Amino acid sequence: MAKAKGNAGQDKGDYTSRQIQVLKGLEAVRKRPGMYIGSTSARGLHHLVYEVVDNSIDEAMAGYCSGIEVVIHAYDSITVSDDGRGIPVDIHPTEKVPGVELALTRLHAGGKFDKESYKVSGGLHGVGVSVVNALSERLSVEVKRDGFVWTQSFQRGVPDGELAKGAKTRETGTTVHFTPDHEIFTELQYSWDTLANRLRELAYLNAGVSIALRDERRAAEGEVREERFFYEGGISQYVEYLRGSKNPLHDEVVYLKGAQEGTEIELAMQYTDGYNEDTFTFVNNINTHEGGTHLSGFKAAMTRTINAYGSKNAKKDAPSLSGDDVREGLVAVLSVKVLEPQFEGQTKTKLGNSEVRGIVESLVNDKLGTWLDENPSSARRIIEKAVQAARAREAARKARDLTRKKSALETGVLPGKLADCSSRNASLSEIYLVEGDSAGGSAKQGRDREFQAILPLKGKILNVERARIDKILSNDEIRAIITAIGSGIGEEFTLDAARYHKIVIMTDADVDGAHIRTLLLTFFFRQMQELIEAGFVYIAQPPLYRVYRGKKELYCYNEDERVRAVKEFSNGKGKGTVNIQRYKGLGEMNPEQLWETTMNPEHRTLLQVTIDEATEASLLFERLMGGDVEPRRKFIEENAKFVRNLDV
Repeated sequence: MAKAKGNAGQDKGDYTSRQIQVLKGLEAVRKRPGMYIGSTSARGLHHLVYEVVDNSIDEAMAGYCSGIEVVIHAYDSITVSDDGRGIPVDIHPTEKVPGVELALTRLHAGGKFDKESYKVSGGLHGVGVSVVNALSERLSVEVKRDGFVWTQSFQRGVPDGELAKGAKTRETGTTVHFTPDHEIFTELQYSWDTLANRLRELAYLNAGVSIALRDERRAAEGEVREERFFYEGGISQYVEYLRGSKNPLHDEVVYLKGAQEGTEIELAMQYTDGYNEDTFTFVNNINTHEGGTHLSGFKAAMTRTINAYGSKNAKKDAPSLSGDDVREGLVAVLSVKVLEPQFEGQTKTKLGNSEVRGIVESLVNDKLGTWLDENPSSARRIIEKAVQAARAREAARKARDLTRKKSALETGVLPGKLADCSSRNASLSEIYLVEGDSAGGSAKQGRDREFQAILPLKGKILNVERARIDKILSNDEIRAIITAIGSGIGEEFTLDAARYHKIVIMTDADVDGAHIRTLLLTFFFRQMQELIEAGFVYIAQPPLYRVYRGKKELYCYNEDERVRAVKEFSNGKGKGTVNIQRYKGLGEMNPEQLWETTMNPEHRTLLQVTIDEATEASLLFERLMGGDVEPRRKFIEENAKFVRNLDV
């Protein structure tokens, strides 16, 4: 046992009650903002708006609000207003301050904890609007309630003064205006698209509620952008929107609704001629992209109900249908309202209530079975599609088994052209998916063999957006990627089995390279989405230019850097002209240059691929990689003006 050194009372490492800090009021939020809003980057910045809007949506769900408006002002301040009841302004019986001040300055203070004010609410941690106040440079609130207009302002969570009673009014509602604190946030510019996607989603989930978004940041130049989201059809219209350009197998969207033990369930679904499943789940308006018990109940009921109907009506030689088979081509939105939701973690992305699974399963079993019986022609088309998917899955399984046998006998488990790394620690290992054998050869010579593996890809891989699993697995390049990564795909996918925790897409800086990169991203999004969600997928950023003069050289990754490099070399006293080499292919770089610019962890730049909006990402892949040409043409026409480097 180690002996104590010196006088314990004088030890600088003392840990006594004096070292315990008590953070009062909203100090804790400003000290550790990431604990409350996830981050202080763009994601956290937008989360402030969502927290305020969620309060208005809670009023709408309670039946007291029909209109919400969000305005982005100059310098990216925000106003959120609604026509709800207004935050209470009377004096709280125990805290002795007005209710509005209490809601804005105390954590876990709100009307959502007793089930009289709000039966169902998304903001159940009770930290919403008070956190927005704490992380705002300035915040002001205007409440129309009890016949008067009430106002109060705050600076970084501290009231400027008491709640002021103003003019008389017959209206009701709440308006919150805030300016995010530049001392807290690293990003202060709001994205129209990010806000519009979330507000559109909320409007679909709350039928009949009007949500307007207005951008006044360029009002001085006469440019004001405005959009209103209002959908009387609710999630049925949402399914039509998510379906995009895919052709439906049945004309009407299936809409099922029911309630049991205080839990309300809404389900809208439609089968398409596509091969991918797009199911999105929500609990109390929160996007549960990690799923949970409600999704498990839905999947189990779909498999059981479709199989039960198929066994009664399909041919005798029809194969048994798996969950993936019955959900092929399905677009579905499941919205659940739960009185006491139990989410896994502060992020609220996975529902844990065990009783919800049984409720969802029971409703879908009963009502979907009835719908199938009442719509035999649509039911027949759904069964036929599922049977085709099952046969394709069986063909894929046989092809997989055959490939495994061949691999074991001939070249070992890993693909022959893979130059693997020597490390067996997946968290330290990375694999480069490189366009072409030429660049692959340079990468193999320039890499660090200890932790970097190289897999050259020949040509363009299959567009998986338009293919079934059997066709996907018959593609040599895709098979090589799946085998090298080692995690499997579909039902066999296991994240822990991934052999590399960095999967780097490295393609040429031309049109073909961009196309190959898009094909690979489509594959990962549709077949190995968990890799993206885990943060394992990256895009390499090779330089576009090499600027050199004499023995001096600089690598430039964009046009601005090239201009600066030319200026720097031109103003010097060195002899010779300034030379510019434009890299179009990775193969134009020798191994040392490729290592130094694109593969050396000390100097390289990697873009991490993330999914912020799964619904919009799915629609974008369908638009760009699907079979319908018109949406793609429209996308090109709308975005052509943003092209900087045109390769013709």
